[in-house]
Amino acid sequence: MKIARTIAEMKEMRQQLTGTVGFVPTMGYLHEGHTTLVRVARSENDAAVVSIFVNPTQFGPKEDFAKYPRDTERDLAMLEKVKTDIVFMPEVTDMYPATFNSWVVLEGITGKLEGASRPGHFKGVTTVVAKLFNITEPTRAYFGQKDAQQLLVIRKMVADLNMNLDVITVPTVREPDGLAMSSRNVYLNPVERQGALVLWKSLQLAQKLWDSGERDGEQIRSQMIGFIQNEPLAQIDYISVADTESLEELKKLAQPPLVSLAVRFGKTRLIDNKILEGPA
Repeated sequence: MKIARTIAEMKEMRQQLTGTVGFVPTMGYLHEGHTTLVRVARSENDAAVVSIFVNPTQFGPKEDFAKYPRDTERDLAMLEKVKTDIVFMPEVTDMYPATFNSWVVLEGITGKLEGASRPGHFKGVTTVVAKLFNITEPTRAYFGQKDAQQLLVIRKMVADLNMNLDVITVPTVREPDGLAMSSRNVYLNPVERQGALVLWKSLQLAQKLWDSGERDGEQIRSQMIGFIQNEPLAQIDYISVADTESLEELKKLAQPPLVSLAVRFGKTRLIDNKILEGPA
């Protein structure tokens, strides 16, 4: 496993790769969700490249950039175990030099959900991902379904800008009790960790309502809100029952929607989602 610490080193190493390249962008503090992405990338390509970069431009002024968990030694050990070929670990000053003044801005779906709650977030995401794609030149890039809106945004950017790669979705990896794996889970104290199970349970409730024939989006939202509010530690940011492509909120459900949510437990904000399964 090779480590590139500058853009120049990464570009040089990329030129030495032959065949297809699978790319997994991460912000480090890896968990099984990340290594699953790498395993899939490794199985579908001749080489796997992973980036570790805590991107400052996607954090708001009151968010946790400085406190975001970091453990490079542990990350590298995990990546070596899953046979990563190259790990790209640039410095902020390399990615965003003092002269940096270009941004990739995608409109429409970025104004909803996470974009509404975290203004400027997706401007940072699309810009850094576009830069990473240009630097690593992947054949395929791999993202988890847990960040459903981010996945839609990146797919749209790739299509709109005619980028020469495929974006591959990998299902959300969960703990045995259903909590979606996230680097931010480490912030939860034991009581909050138990309370956070209400997220997956509320998504399961939405699936049960769909299975029973419920096709009123407002009713599903309302029942999910009531269910989550029964957990004293949960503070709802948003509950969404939306079209899987446009993210427009739906009142009447003619097809399976994307149900997504963001909920705070203490200072920790968690997201999760589920596309309801089964025929309309």
